[in-house]
Amino acid sequence: MSTNSDSQPLQSDARLRLGSAIMTLGGVGFVGYGIIFFVRNFSDAFLELGIGSEQVDVGKPQIEQFSPDLLHYISHLHIALSAFIAAAGIAVAALSWYGVRRGQWWAWVTAVVVPVFALAVALPAHYPWGFDTIGHLGLIYADTLLFVAGAVVALVALRGRPG
Repeated sequence: MSTNSDSQPLQSDARLRLGSAIMTLGGVGFVGYGIIFFVRNFSDAFLELGIGSEQVDVGKPQIEQFSPDLLHYISHLHIALSAFIAAAGIAVAALSWYGVRRGQWWAWVTAVVVPVFALAVALPAHYPWGFDTIGHLGLIYADTLLFVAGAVVALVALRGRPG
């Protein structure tokens, strides 16, 4: 029979695997959001998920009619932003799966800092102009909560590891 001190590393390892897996899933969720963003750019919806006529009173046809160059500019921003969202998700998922799971503090810190920085910069811009709809931010909030839950589980495990 193992004592509490003998089982502590095993519990910590299990929590670390669970936390890093949840963090990885959160990173994959960021990739998914980037893909949705990318696809919508080429659809008739054009505007971001959850943004409708209540937030923006014109659609793709009206923007194109007003200025084809403006439409192309907005489209290029959608494409670029979707790529950066997905790239951040890939980085977070890889750091979580290959670094955090192995108990690497630097990987945990980096995997947490990347989305925290992105959200700290991006989210405040949504509120002054009414772009803070649940349809627009709901998925990213849900994915962020999932990621944070995994990060907390992994943090508890990392803090309990010897050395």
